[in-house]
Amino acid sequence: MAVLNIFKSLTGGNTDSADGSVVAVVVTQADAQRRLEIVDDFERAGIAWLWATDADGRLIYLSDNALQTLEIPMEELLGRSLITIFETDPDSPGGKSDRPLNFQLTAHNKIKDLTVRLTIGRSKHEGRHIWWSISGHPKLDKSGKFQGYRGSAKDITVEYQRQLEDSRLAEFDSLTGLANRHRMNKRIEATLASYKGGNRSCALIMMDLDRFKQVNDTLGHPAGDELLRQVARRIERVIGSRGEVGRLGGDEFQILLPDIDDRGKLGELANKLIQVVSQPYPIEDKRATIGTSVGIAVAPYDGNHKDDLIHNSDLALYAAKNGGRGQFRFYSADLKDEAEERRIIEEDLRDALANEELELHYQPIVRTEDNMVVVFEALMRWTHPERGNVAPGVFIPVAEESDLILKLGEWALVKACQDAMQWPSSVRVAVNVSAAQFAHSDFVDAVTHALDASGLDPNRLELELTESIFMGDSETVETTFKVLKELGVRLALDDFGTGYSSLSYLRSAPFDKLKVDRSFVDSCTQKDQNSDKIIAAIIGLSDALGMEVTVEGVEAFDQLEVVKSKGARFIQGWIYSKALKQDVIVERMKSGEFSIEPEGPEKHRSERRSVYRRIGVIHDDHRYEALLRDLSKTGARIEGLVGVPVGTELVLDLTGGQLVVCTVNRSQEAMIAVEFETALVSDGAGGLCTRHRASPYALASAGMRIETGPSGKNGNVVLIHPPKTKPQFLEVAVSKAQIGASFS
Repeated sequence: MAVLNIFKSLTGGNTDSADGSVVAVVVTQADAQRRLEIVDDFERAGIAWLWATDADGRLIYLSDNALQTLEIPMEELLGRSLITIFETDPDSPGGKSDRPLNFQLTAHNKIKDLTVRLTIGRSKHEGRHIWWSISGHPKLDKSGKFQGYRGSAKDITVEYQRQLEDSRLAEFDSLTGLANRHRMNKRIEATLASYKGGNRSCALIMMDLDRFKQVNDTLGHPAGDELLRQVARRIERVIGSRGEVGRLGGDEFQILLPDIDDRGKLGELANKLIQVVSQPYPIEDKRATIGTSVGIAVAPYDGNHKDDLIHNSDLALYAAKNGGRGQFRFYSADLKDEAEERRIIEEDLRDALANEELELHYQPIVRTEDNMVVVFEALMRWTHPERGNVAPGVFIPVAEESDLILKLGEWALVKACQDAMQWPSSVRVAVNVSAAQFAHSDFVDAVTHALDASGLDPNRLELELTESIFMGDSETVETTFKVLKELGVRLALDDFGTGYSSLSYLRSAPFDKLKVDRSFVDSCTQKDQNSDKIIAAIIGLSDALGMEVTVEGVEAFDQLEVVKSKGARFIQGWIYSKALKQDVIVERMKSGEFSIEPEGPEKHRSERRSVYRRIGVIHDDHRYEALLRDLSKTGARIEGLVGVPVGTELVLDLTGGQLVVCTVNRSQEAMIAVEFETALVSDGAGGLCTRHRASPYALASAGMRIETGPSGKNGNVVLIHPPKTKPQFLEVAVSKAQIGASFS
């Protein structure tokens, strides 16, 4: 109807012919007045607005209706540069161009349906933005000189905001508000593409939650959803503006961190994420406790493409879970497909349980006043027919993700009680109980069965529990505690001091013993730590509550003296004994008692690691092969080079672009000791790695490259150009069997 009315107004009404039809009054190009009237009526109808600029990009015309809509005086708007009035949104879902407005105008390009946001008049429109779609053509004079733009515009605020909401729903997780998998994939791909040319790095962190399924199973799915929302907020607080956090679905989270490759900082960040996420969560009137594992891959070293980087961070995550959970891992080229590895371990573990390949070893807990053994802690051991000894940190997490943990737990209870019957009645046995096992409805029956089948006095059985048992239903936990105490068994809280609300547990749970976590013992001799004070505080608290305390992980005499000075009366650690087989214990207890004298190093050196692997040693333009020995954060020993003077500067190639600048501080025959220019950092797996890695581009510019093996894995650094000088050192072959004694 609007167009018909315009037509009627221009023709002065209908002109009827003899047959009653309408005869149109045609407006020709020469009829300037009629053409101007058409433009005026077009603008007044609100179909679109017209605008124009001069050659310098200043706005010289805008339809009156547009000015009225903006509520901006004409004198305030006209004469301003167009790029100060509009701005483009790079993430615009409705934009038709990937070029910013400034570029378009400067290049005198045609503009078609470009979505722009008004940057003026915001004080009159607080709380909302105004979006226009603009089109324009450059105007040229007869000589081809640019005169400015002539264009049209229309308000698309309502439609654009709807598009923004649709885009948000398509790219963000509805439960947590974090970016979803689709958005994260786009961000990773775009970041890698833009960083590749500039030799920039970015890190990708993969996280998933440990024991989240148990929250859903015990507290219900609404509680699980609330837990995920709280986890998302905690991760966002840790990451802040450093990167983007996404939820991929379920309990999987992903973090993209641009411009970071420092593995020291990444390790610190991963540890902080683990600590923060592992704090208890208030959900209605209950508390849930979970954990998290973290995998990290860094571009370009661990992949230059989205799929490679995601796959490698996933492998690192599986390695962290496989290593015992609550840990982080960096990707390395020798990681296997952990998902397949875990499946194989689970199958083999089922066979091991059926074929009686599992056994229990027992580590003594010793009374310090007379060095008498008072308790043996049962530790599960698995000797695989092909793999050899499989560490509990490898197979226990696999068992916890399946029903195997219940079967393993029942077997361990029965076996431990039976073995303890061969010991003096004064010696107790301690058995570790997982959270899944404790929460199972048949757990009390399993304990009762183990006691009845063996005939063991219930007071001789200690059940070692961790704080994770409290994440279940509080009424069920309290009921289980009550029944166990009625049976007469003893309860111990393991890893005490590493949680965040242990005191509240002590107030309500009937524990007979606390076990001080070994992490405090590891650093109790360091003056810049407060670990010795924390140990003293825990012992004092336990005395006040009438509980027994065991200090775990004592390995050296300096640690022993510290913990004894703080009041420790019961100690567990290698300074007394590693875990022993049952037949060894029975043989040593024939006299009726078991006394162990402490034996170990005078001082604890936690940072020292014995390693035996081939590395490259680069000096001038020569590369030598040598054997890396004892490695610490600040230095190492290397065997295989003769004639290396003290003070020589070397570069160690630890593979995968890990280059370490060092100086020789001791030299004796084929053995040298070196001090690193920059200290190494933890790799999350109990080993060490360099903070930074040399990128392929930097190596190429220095006349080196990373040699890629047949599997495509990063390997050694090789020198591209042939050496110009003679080698200064003699390289000798050294095998592990030939390794001699340490420096005297």
